[in-house]
Amino acid sequence: MGPSGLRRLCIMSFMMRRVLILAALCTALRADDEFLRALYDSLHDSPMQRKFRELRPMPFGVVFLPWKGMTEAELREQFRTMKKLGFHNLKQTMPSAEWPEERIMEIALEEGVIPFWYADAGWERVTPELLDKLGLPRGTPIEKLRTDPKMLAYQKEILRAQIGKRSGRSFLAEDEGFRHTPDPLFRAHDVEPFKKWLRSRYATPLEINDAWNLFEVGITPAPFRTWQQVDQYVEALAKEENSLRGYGREYGRMVDVLRYKADGRTATVRMVTREANAANPHAPTRTGGEMGLFLPFAYRAIRMEDLAETQKEVGSFYPSIHFVWHFGEVGYEVARPIYMQVSFAADLFKGGWAGAWESTGGPQQLSGSKGWNYEEGSTTPGFTVSAGTITQLFLSYLAGGFKGCGVWTWNPRRAGIEAGEYALLDRTGKPAARAIRAGSIAQAAQRLRDELWQTRKEPYVGVLVHWENDAVWAAMSVRNRDHFRHYPMQSRVGVSRALINGNVPWEYVTMDDLRAGLAPRYKVIYLAGQIALTEELISMLTKYVQDGGRVVMDSPGGAYDDRGVIFRTAAGSSFERLFGAELADLQYSNNVPRVLGGRKLDGFITEVRPTTADVLERFQSGEPAAVEHRLGKGSAVLLAWDASHACFRPGREDMEARLRRHALGPLTLPYACEGAVVYRTSAPGADHYYFINDGEERAVSLSTPAYRYLEASDPVTGEILPLGSPIRLEAYSGRWVRMRKK
Repeated sequence: MGPSGLRRLCIMSFMMRRVLILAALCTALRADDEFLRALYDSLHDSPMQRKFRELRPMPFGVVFLPWKGMTEAELREQFRTMKKLGFHNLKQTMPSAEWPEERIMEIALEEGVIPFWYADAGWERVTPELLDKLGLPRGTPIEKLRTDPKMLAYQKEILRAQIGKRSGRSFLAEDEGFRHTPDPLFRAHDVEPFKKWLRSRYATPLEINDAWNLFEVGITPAPFRTWQQVDQYVEALAKEENSLRGYGREYGRMVDVLRYKADGRTATVRMVTREANAANPHAPTRTGGEMGLFLPFAYRAIRMEDLAETQKEVGSFYPSIHFVWHFGEVGYEVARPIYMQVSFAADLFKGGWAGAWESTGGPQQLSGSKGWNYEEGSTTPGFTVSAGTITQLFLSYLAGGFKGCGVWTWNPRRAGIEAGEYALLDRTGKPAARAIRAGSIAQAAQRLRDELWQTRKEPYVGVLVHWENDAVWAAMSVRNRDHFRHYPMQSRVGVSRALINGNVPWEYVTMDDLRAGLAPRYKVIYLAGQIALTEELISMLTKYVQDGGRVVMDSPGGAYDDRGVIFRTAAGSSFERLFGAELADLQYSNNVPRVLGGRKLDGFITEVRPTTADVLERFQSGEPAAVEHRLGKGSAVLLAWDASHACFRPGREDMEARLRRHALGPLTLPYACEGAVVYRTSAPGADHYYFINDGEERAVSLSTPAYRYLEASDPVTGEILPLGSPIRLEAYSGRWVRMRKK
C-alpha cells in the first residue's frame, strides 16, 4: 500500500471511531429528545446566535423607494402607513437625486420604523451590566424590555449610530489574487491560487495522482512525483482545450477546480462579513441571497453550506425569493417550491438565524433578465401576486423555520426595469390587498415571536444534500449533456414534492450534519440522484441502519465515488453489506422500456443483483425494481428507477405515492389532511400548522392522531376554531392554525 492509500485508511479508521462515539452520544441524548433538538440548536451556536435567541427578532421589513418630487410630509406618511399595517422596519432604502439615503433612514427612525433589515437584532446585547446602567432590574424578561421607555431610548441611539457607519470594504473584494468565475473551467488567473490550494489540500503529489485518477487508462498526464511537476501541469491546464480528449475528460480534477473556486468564494465572503462586523459589531451581517436556490451550485463553484457557516459568528443566512428571477428552473411553479427554497436555506443553517431577507412583494411579468437558458429566455415569467400568494409566501417562511422577512418592495419603481412590479402597494400608491394581508401575518408573527423562536420542525425524513455528489454531476456536464448539472437539484425537488404532497414531515440534511451525529433525528434518510457515494457516507449510513434507521436510495445512485471512479458494489463491498445487493449495471428505460404500476418509465434504471436483500417489487421485465435489506434494527432500500427525478414535474401522483410507500415502509404519519398541503412546527406550548391551498376554495379536515390539543385558533384573524371541525381555506392561498397543547 502506498502513502496515499495508507493515509486514506487512517482517515477512514478515524472517521469510523468518530461515528461510533457520536452514535453513542446521540443514543443517550435521544432518550428524552426524539428529534435531537439540543444537538440541532448547537450546530451553529455562537455568541451572536445566542444574542439572537435572547432577543428573538421577527423583522417583517419593506424596501422604500423615493420618487421624483417626494416631500418630507409624504415620506413620513408612508412610514406611518407601514406601521399601521404591521411593518416596523425597512428592509432597505435607496437614494435619489433629491433624497440622500441617510436622510430617509433618519426620518424612518424618527417615525418609529427601524431603518435596517435586521430590526431590533441590531440592539446592543442586553447584559446585566446594561440593565444596571439603565437602572432596570437584572433578570427583567425581554418581553418587558421591548416596551420599556429607558431601553427603547437607549437602543434607538444604538441604531441611530449605525446609520452613518460603513464597513469601509469594497464589495466582495477578491483575496490574494483569487477571482471567482461561476463554472468549472480553469483560467490563467486561477493558476497561482490553485497551486496554493493544492498544497493545502494534499500532503504530497502522490495523493493528487489518486485524486485525479492518473493511474487509470486514458487519463493524462503521467503520475506526478514532485510538486514541480504538479506546478508545470497546472500552468498547462489553463491552456488546455475544453475538448473530449482535453479538459473535460477526467472528473476528479474538475471536482478539485470547483472546490478550489468554492473555497475561494467562501473565504471572500468570510473576509467581507468579518470586516463589516468589526466596523459595526452590533449589526448582523447576511449572506446567501441573490442566487436562486434551484441553481446548480456545484457547477457554479459555490458551496452554500459553507456560505451559511460564514454567518455563524456574525449574522444570518438567507435566500432571495423572486418569482421571475428564481423559479424558472422549476417551470415557474410557486406553491410548493417556496417551501423547498425556505427549507434549503434554513436547513443549511440549523441552529442559526435564517430569514427571507429578499422576498417578492407584488406582481411581476416583464423583468427577471434573460434567464439562464433558451427555455427561460423565450418564455414570459408571469405571476399573479395576490393576498393569497403573499399568504403562501409568508406562511411557508414560518413553516420552514425563517424568523423574519424583507419585502422588495413597499412601493414600485416608477421608471426603468421593474417599474410597476414587485410592490406591496399598487400602481396608484394605495395598499393592495396583498399589503394588508402581509401586514396582518407580520403582526401575528411579531406578537408570537417568543413562541415562534421556540418552534422546530420534527422531520420524519431527511433528504441528503451532498455537494461532492453534485460536483460529480457538474463535472460530467462539462463535456457531456448540460442538463446533468441540474439533475441532483431536480431529484431533490422531486422527492421534496412527493413528501410535501403526502404531508410527510421532512428536511434537508448535509454531510456535516451527519458527521455531527444528527442522523438519528430522522426515521428515514433519502438519497436522491446520488450518483456519487463515498466510503465515509456508507459507513455513517450503515451505523444509522444498524441502530434502527431506514436508508432509501434511487437510481442512478452509487454509480461512482466522489472522484468519478466506479464505486465498489460487488459482494463483500461496503455497499453490498449495507444494501444486500450488487449494483451490476446502469441502464435506461428507452429502447428497452421498463413499466412499473402500469406506467412506462423514462429514466435511469439500475440493474440490481440481490444477495441478501428481499425483492419488494419488479418491473414488467421481471427485473427487481425495489429491494430491501434488513440490517441490525433497520433496513436499506434500493429503488432501481429514478424515483425522485421522475417526480420533478408536477402531475405524477402515482409515482409520488410509490416513492412515499417505499420511503416510509411501515411508518405511520403523525398527522394527515386530504385536500391541502400542511406543514407543522412544534413549540413546548403549542404546535403551528400552516395550510397551503393550491386550488379553489375548500374546507379540509386535519387529523392529528399523534397529538392532543386544548384549543385551535387562527393567529392572523384571532378566530377560535372548534377542535375537529373543518377548516375553511380560501382559493390559492393558505391559513395558519395554532394548536395549544394539553
